[in-house]
Amino acid sequence: MAFLDPLPRETTPELAETFDHFAEILGFVPNSLLTMQRRPEIVKAFGTLTSAVMDPDGTVDPATKRLLAHFASRAAGCQYCEAHSLIAAGISGLSQDKLDALWDYRTSPLYSDAERAALEFALAAGSVPNGVDAGIMARLREHWSEDQIVEMLGAICLYGFLNRWNDSLATDLEDAPRALGQRLLGEGGWTGARHGVED
Repeated sequence: MAFLDPLPRETTPELAETFDHFAEILGFVPNSLLTMQRRPEIVKAFGTLTSAVMDPDGTVDPATKRLLAHFASRAAGCQYCEAHSLIAAGISGLSQDKLDALWDYRTSPLYSDAERAALEFALAAGSVPNGVDAGIMARLREHWSEDQIVEMLGAICLYGFLNRWNDSLATDLEDAPRALGQRLLGEGGWTGARHGVED
């Protein structure tokens, strides 16, 4: 059960455009933002940062950035964000086959060496203490430019904020990410229990 209840979407009319944007990305307005709206300026700033980091005209495709967010959230242990990032990755164009092969990314032919290097970077960057070392960075640089690395780290750090927010408040998962988590993430130990998912 969440430590703070989400407020109805209509509570803060000035956030309607921001909420519409997130509904377009995910198919619903996240409970995290509905809780956050107690401080509307935080929601607005988060929306601006999300638009900049997840810019579809960037140098890294949005589905990859969402997948990086998933791996960073996995390292941080935020099961709310693990499920949310995969919903967004699918909506952003990540194929169902790649989603289904998520646990085998190190060996699956569906994942390239460039993607493997990026996902290892996300796992290391999302860990506490931070696990990024010279070897991880060297492998990353074999496949990605410095501009792309900055863009990828932006996605990882964006979810770092969300990981702290949602785990601290035990934000309840919405129906779609809950169903995805139960179907796809359970084999890795995901339960969603902290986020209102019943066994």
